[in-house]
Amino acid sequence: MKIKLLFTTLFFTLTISCFGQQSKSWDQWNWLIGEWKGEGSGQPGQGGGTFSFAYNLDHNIIERKSHSEYSATADKPLVIHDDLMFIYRDFAGNPSKAIYFDNEGHTIQYSISYAGKSIVMTSDKIPNVPVFRLTYTLLDHESINTQFEMSQDGVQFMTYIEGKSKKIK
Repeated sequence: MKIKLLFTTLFFTLTISCFGQQSKSWDQWNWLIGEWKGEGSGQPGQGGGTFSFAYNLDHNIIERKSHSEYSATADKPLVIHDDLMFIYRDFAGNPSKAIYFDNEGHTIQYSISYAGKSIVMTSDKIPNVPVFRLTYTLLDHESINTQFEMSQDGVQFMTYIEGKSKKIK
């Protein structure tokens, strides 16, 4: 009985120790925290919108909210797009996962990587579903480039939408 108690105590001590050593650093995300406004021409068929990145749940996740509007044209009605994304840590404590939801019913699971001044989110490969890649690149202290791409094979990506945004808060 004493040996079981000893092993149980040791197991819980190791588990708590492992979780206590997780990296809590969001340093690679700090420049993206805030409110942003897309720069657009406002021409028919062109889109514009705002998005924000904010820490939530005591800095344990980052929440991104986005709202875009695409003007009506002679061929298409006004399109309004809203989405929500949560960026979170993996088991090792690294901010390397995200999940995305939008008002069109899409859900995308992303894995996150970092390249220079860019944060790159690539969707998990699922049979018969395109692979998506969302990249935020820091241009200067108050502007970024956002690029959303799609691929059928996860290798050859085609840009679906791209634009620059300015920090407004």
